[in-house]
Amino acid sequence: MPQFMKGNLPQAVIPQKQLKMLRHIVGFERLSKIIHVNIVALKIAITAKLPRINAIPGDFVIRFMSSHPKDATEKLFRAMAECEKCAHQMHLPVQSGNDRVLHAMNRGYTREKYLAQVALARQYMPDLVLTTDIIVGFPGETDAEFDDTLSLIETVRYDAMFTFIYSPRVGTPAAKMPDPYTRAQKQVRFDALVAAANRISEEKHRAYEGSVQRVLVDGADGRGDHPLTARTKGGRLVHMRGDASLVGQFVDVKITGSNTWALYGEEV
Repeated sequence: MPQFMKGNLPQAVIPQKQLKMLRHIVGFERLSKIIHVNIVALKIAITAKLPRINAIPGDFVIRFMSSHPKDATEKLFRAMAECEKCAHQMHLPVQSGNDRVLHAMNRGYTREKYLAQVALARQYMPDLVLTTDIIVGFPGETDAEFDDTLSLIETVRYDAMFTFIYSPRVGTPAAKMPDPYTRAQKQVRFDALVAAANRISEEKHRAYEGSVQRVLVDGADGRGDHPLTARTKGGRLVHMRGDASLVGQFVDVKITGSNTWALYGEEV
């Protein structure tokens, strides 16, 4: 879901001039004072619209939040790479790294095809920040099939992952599938997945240390000696030193520390 972003504060709305231009481009006249525009839900061909949105005057970020892998095309990757206001960030839900499980989920792609999409996206955007969703314990998933998921995340090395243990939904085909594995067995797999995800995220965050990142300051929680929160263009959370007057502004920040979940820094 692409977002035309000025910030994520309630008071940080799209100025009327840019809002009018955005309305015209996406063809949605009921757009009002909002900061996020779900273009996919409006059934808009975003790849063709990105250059025109990118050309709207002003200092903002176009953030492509999520895509089903079937919609993640080379044309989209090229458009994201060519639009300087477009964040090199994508949420590309894989759900599983095993072909049998993917087929049972009716995902419409294979492990090989998904990995080829990731490689192509990174060819266009080497600095791509990539996140995903993974479900553990889909009905009938074996230990070996789960190991395929673990090997996939080691190959892709996601910046962050949203992980879930499968839970039945009434009326879905999966709810009727036989499932010999217990919740306790699935929990063991889930814990292994989370441990791997946290390790990779911590390693990737550590690589930011010493760099200077342009961030959008989006909040002031007043906690500790890093009272401000901000986001890099790739969507990474930054806790930073500074005054609350910086909220709503883009600033350059030197990254001085990190952990599994966030970066730490100060304005330069």
